[in-house]
Amino acid sequence: MMIHITFPDGAVREYEAGISGLDIAKSISEGLMRKVLAVELDGKVVDAFGPINQDGHIKFLTWEDKGGKSTFWHSSAHLMAEALQEIYPDTKFAIGPPIENGFYYDIDLGDQKITDADLELIEKKMKEHASKKERFTRKAVPKAEAIEYFTEKQDPYKLELIEGLQDGHITFYTQGDFTDLCRGPHIPNTGFIKAIKLTNIAGAYWRGDEKNKMLTRIYGITFPAKKDLDDYLLFLEEAKKRDHRKLGKELELFAFSEKVGAGLPLWLPNGAMLRERLQQFLQKAQIESGYLPVITPHIGNINLYKTSGHYDKYGKDSFQPIKTPHEGEEFLLKPMNCPHHCEIYKTSPKSYKDLPVRFAEFGTVYRYEQAGELHGLTRVRGFTQDDAHLFCRPDQVKDEFKKVIDLVLYVFKSLGFNDFTAQVSLRDQNDRSKYIGSEANWDIAEEAIKEAAAEKGLPTTIEYGEAAFYGPKLDFMVKDALGRSWQLGTIQVDYNLPERFELEYIDSDNTRKRPVMIHRAPFGSMERFVAVLLENCAGKLPLWLVPTQVKILPISDRFNDYAKEVEKTLKANNIRVSIDQRSEKVGRKIRDTELAKIPYMLIVGEKEMESNTVGVRKQSAGELGAMALKDFIQIIEKEVNEKTA
Repeated sequence: MMIHITFPDGAVREYEAGISGLDIAKSISEGLMRKVLAVELDGKVVDAFGPINQDGHIKFLTWEDKGGKSTFWHSSAHLMAEALQEIYPDTKFAIGPPIENGFYYDIDLGDQKITDADLELIEKKMKEHASKKERFTRKAVPKAEAIEYFTEKQDPYKLELIEGLQDGHITFYTQGDFTDLCRGPHIPNTGFIKAIKLTNIAGAYWRGDEKNKMLTRIYGITFPAKKDLDDYLLFLEEAKKRDHRKLGKELELFAFSEKVGAGLPLWLPNGAMLRERLQQFLQKAQIESGYLPVITPHIGNINLYKTSGHYDKYGKDSFQPIKTPHEGEEFLLKPMNCPHHCEIYKTSPKSYKDLPVRFAEFGTVYRYEQAGELHGLTRVRGFTQDDAHLFCRPDQVKDEFKKVIDLVLYVFKSLGFNDFTAQVSLRDQNDRSKYIGSEANWDIAEEAIKEAAAEKGLPTTIEYGEAAFYGPKLDFMVKDALGRSWQLGTIQVDYNLPERFELEYIDSDNTRKRPVMIHRAPFGSMERFVAVLLENCAGKLPLWLVPTQVKILPISDRFNDYAKEVEKTLKANNIRVSIDQRSEKVGRKIRDTELAKIPYMLIVGEKEMESNTVGVRKQSAGELGAMALKDFIQIIEKEVNEKTA
């Protein structure tokens, strides 16, 4: 039997059924075959060594592809498990997935413990098995056989996983002497793995449930060449310097308290001022674009979120309902702002002439993230969204969407985020069960997003399965100074909440119509945005945002009075300034001010006092020379007004 394979360029070739992706690659060139880690067949990543028995579209995945890296790191997790099994034969294995950078495996070592000192031995054993070029093989296994295998192996975690699997859909993967329960896919053999680094040991509850046993999680990363690993280790060193948790402490921006609760940040005065300025910046732009400010409570009746669908989405895995003295009455901590904004829309009748209506709120929401998932400001349990919801007619959707894109781009430009991709997040092509709303509305919404992005000339990628449960979205994936990708701004089209909340407007023909809802958050969340901003600029915030813009450094105590006069003048011009009045040498003051990442220093001594000038020094640029205070003020005002990052 012959099958027809379509390539990314549209070319079609005929092959014998049962041919593997590797053999198809070989038919093109030996060089290509040696690079292939996996193949994408009709949009699904599968083993390159597996048989292909029907017509399909193929894409070869190498180290340069996201799917190739993910497969490489998944196989590396199995390679680490093989080494662990050999060194610690009594190890019980839980799960070992690829992650954004590398992989991990959760294991149960019983009474034995692994420390950082043991990682080198595990790495050595991994390299030994990698050098053998052990082939990965896939085997479909009946459920009874799978249970028998892991019962004999005394591996309770695999047995628990098998319980939830359907007979006929269970597969094992084997390389060397290690066999694992796994859906795959995997690379052809371990020989592709040339450089290995195990990076960290942590604790993780089985299945993320704090009621379950704490397992040992070993993180690692691998590469197809040693140079790639060397570059990555340099990247890690730079990332440590830029860690927003470290910078947040040094710059006194935020803190966490066990007594307050994990994942609930405390914003210190410097951080609160930073947030306030970000908020004012966006509020000004919103008002100019016709947004109306609203404020909603931090809690809502449980029925509000049942209507919206958020209770089904977040209720079971979030903060539990708050009971009141009234029998049967329950409230939830607000997981999203949109249901509240729907109710605000309903407070007055709307005509087609009233639309679009744009409600904006910096609203704090709460979601119970698992303890092991919390990470500084990037993963918290309480966060503030720069949320807005636009209610418009169907004929207004595309124009409104494009205006929101303009606003997001303005925010990014003002803050120095110049490297980004717009990700068009659509429904899963196969599983529609996780979405609400009609197919027709979804089709309209998805098409509107794709057209708007194209008309704005955005660099886009399409990701299936990444849509919100109520509608498709445009997610802005921003690359920071280290090349890491973060999801910040988001815009979503929603035909479903207006249906659920029975929102209406009177159209020109005097009939009742449903508005379309656009969800929009240029920052995403204030917490994550601040974290990414700090790491992107290494704590050297733009002048218009930084808590202290200028530090005055008197050469000695006898110039403190002149320093206070300078301070008074700067404050009168809305410049954020303070004086270092310590009895320290000026060199020490300069060094400390540099470490505090304050953009400008004004040195004042005898010469400056007599000439009524200031000696100007700029962060990372050095001396700018003496100048009149009014000239310095003009420099500050120009830089602030330009909002240069």
